[in-house]
Amino acid sequence: MSKEKVKIGTEPVYDARKLGAPRMLVLGFQHMFAMFGATVLVPALTGLSVSATLLFAGIGTLLFHLLAKGKVPAFLGSSFAFLAGYFAIAPNGEAELLPYACFGVACAGILYVVLAALFKIFGIKKVMRFFPPIVTGPIIISIGLSFSGSAITNCATNWWIAVVAIAVVIVCNIWGKGMIKIIPILLGVVISYILAAVTGNVDFTAVKDAPWIGLPFQWQNTVFGLFSGDFDAGLLITAVVTIVPLAIATMVEHIGDMCAISSTCERNYLVDPGFHRTLLGDGLATTLASLFGAPANTTYGENTGVLALSRVYDPRVIRLAAIIAVIFSFCPKFAALIAAMPAATIGGVSLVLYGMISAVGVRNVVENKVDFTNSRNVIIAALILVLSIGITYAGSIVIPIGKFSVTLSGLAVAAIVGIVLNAILPGKDYEFHQDELGSKSVNFKV
Repeated sequence: MSKEKVKIGTEPVYDARKLGAPRMLVLGFQHMFAMFGATVLVPALTGLSVSATLLFAGIGTLLFHLLAKGKVPAFLGSSFAFLAGYFAIAPNGEAELLPYACFGVACAGILYVVLAALFKIFGIKKVMRFFPPIVTGPIIISIGLSFSGSAITNCATNWWIAVVAIAVVIVCNIWGKGMIKIIPILLGVVISYILAAVTGNVDFTAVKDAPWIGLPFQWQNTVFGLFSGDFDAGLLITAVVTIVPLAIATMVEHIGDMCAISSTCERNYLVDPGFHRTLLGDGLATTLASLFGAPANTTYGENTGVLALSRVYDPRVIRLAAIIAVIFSFCPKFAALIAAMPAATIGGVSLVLYGMISAVGVRNVVENKVDFTNSRNVIIAALILVLSIGITYAGSIVIPIGKFSVTLSGLAVAAIVGIVLNAILPGKDYEFHQDELGSKSVNFKV
C-alpha cells in the first residue's frame, strides 16, 4: 500500500501502512516498551523466567490475534491477578514448586473457554446484560486507580528521573509534531533511561555478563518437565483448587479491557470478532504460556493507554510488537537490559498510562449517559470503586475453604459485587444494543 498523508496524532489511524514501514516499526517498539515494565515485573516477583515471559507474551498475542480474526489491537502481557496463586504455592520463588503453580494457572485458562462457549451459545446480548456500563465503566476506572500505588512507589525511588519521563510524555503528546506526537511513551522511556544511566543510577553489571543468544526457558522449569519425573499429586491438586478460582476475576477484567479498547478505538469489538473469540484467545494464550513456565497472559491496559495517546489503532502494530518481543526473548542480554531499567522510569511512564486507563472508564460512563440520579446506579458505582481501591491498599481478602484458601483481589471483589448487585437490584434501564460495525463500541441503549 502506498504511503498516504495522514494527520498523525490528530485523527484515528486504522491502517498504519499509510504511515510507512519505518514508522510502524517505531510504533511496534513503543507498544513493546509500554508492556514490558509490568510484564517483566511478574517474573521478577515470582521467580519465573524473564525470557520465557517475553517469548510467550509475543506468541500469546499472536495466538489471540489469530483467534480474534486479527481485528482487536490488544497486547497480552503478564497477569498480576495470579500473583497470589504463585505466592501460595511457591512463596519464595522455589524453582521446583513453580511448575505446580503454572499447572494451576494453565487449568484456570480453561475457564475462559467455558465463558467463551456461553457467549457463543446464548449470544452477546443475554450475557452482556450482566455487564452494563454502570458495571464496566467503574471497573475500568478501578483498573487504572488500583495500580496507581505501584506507579507512585516506583516514582519514589527517584522522583527526578520519574518526572523527566512524565514531562517527556506530556510535552511530546501535547506539543509534538508528526511522529514525535505518537511515540511519547517510547521517548519517555528512552530519555529517562539515558538520564538515569548518565547520572549513575543504573547498574549494567548483569547486562555485561549476560550472553547475546540463549534459549528463553529450560525444560525442567516447565509443566512438561514436572510430569517427566516424580511429582507430588497432592500439591498439584492444591495448586488447581487454589489458583483456578482467580480466573473469575481475570475474565471480568478481560471484559473490562475489551470494553476499554473498543471505546478507545471506536469499534464494536464486542460484536465483531465477539467476546467468545477474544476470551478464547486470552484463555488459550494463558494456558500455553503457563505450560512452558511463563506467567499467565492478560490483555494489557498499558497498551490501551498507548492506543489512546497515539490514536493509531491498527492491530498490525501490535502484532509487530509481539514479533519484536519473541525475537528479543532469545537475547539474555536484552532481558538483562530490561531488568536494569530504573524503577523510576517505569513509574513515571506507568503514572500516565494508568491515568489514561481510568480516563477511558470515565469516558465509557459519560458517552453511554449513565443516569446517576438513579440510586441503584450510584450504589453500584460507589461499591465498585471503594471495594476495588480499598481492598487493593488494605490487602486481599482470604477466604478459607477447608484446608485451602482462596485469595480475592480488590478488583475481583468489586467486579463480583457489581455484577451481582446489577443483576438483583430493580430498576435496570439499560440494554445492550448491537450497533452496526464501525460505530462506537460499548453502546447500551435505553
